[in-house]
Amino acid sequence: MAIDDESPLRVNIRGGAMGGGQCEGAENQRWPPWLKPLLETSFFGQCKVHADSHKSECNMYCLDCMNGALCSQCLSYHRDHHAIQIRRSSYHDVIRVSEIQKVLDIAGVQTYIINSARVVFLNERPQPRPGKGVTNTCEVCARSLLDTFRFCSLGCKIVGTSGDYRGRKRHAAGKKKKLQKGSVPSDSEDSSTTTSGGSDKSSVVQSFTPSTPPATTANSYRTGKRRKGVPHRSPFGSLMVEL
Repeated sequence: MAIDDESPLRVNIRGGAMGGGQCEGAENQRWPPWLKPLLETSFFGQCKVHADSHKSECNMYCLDCMNGALCSQCLSYHRDHHAIQIRRSSYHDVIRVSEIQKVLDIAGVQTYIINSARVVFLNERPQPRPGKGVTNTCEVCARSLLDTFRFCSLGCKIVGTSGDYRGRKRHAAGKKKKLQKGSVPSDSEDSSTTTSGGSDKSSVVQSFTPSTPPATTANSYRTGKRRKGVPHRSPFGSLMVEL
């Protein structure tokens, strides 16, 4: 059977993929070479090589070969290699902390307890809107977090700690400050705001309390409770009485 480069049966010599070759830049040297391919891999599909097996679900990954998702049958070709198991939680890929912390620094990433095991999510899970009373969010996707964490997933940590992202974030913050300084009101605007300061403050205070209903006058009372007119008999009734 021929094995191409994309097949999960392709096996590299241990240590060749993890330590060989020169990185393109200092940014890539911060992370293991298998991390980004791991985050880009799609798991829980059916293995094309062992489709007839009842254990053909691809939920394993070899850190040495980095050749895609593997099933349990594929692991027989990756003996003595470092393989990890990917799990699912709410349609998102997770990995147990006990497995990943041996090979990767996950400081700053929030962990969760699922099925009595502490796990960490692989990729971001943005929220449409943060919950009420949230004081801390992910620095990349703005997901609600506990106060002691900075990121919600491994993918967000890679993005948030990169030099390019930090530079763009500082640039955006500086641009925001310049816009705020440029929108400072002039002296004429200051005088107008100070003259109307009393009315502005009163309107702000009133917005926190329910409005007082208008006083009821005699005219409004009469219009609100108008008496019915005197009923008129139908003309046909009077004709019947005369007959």
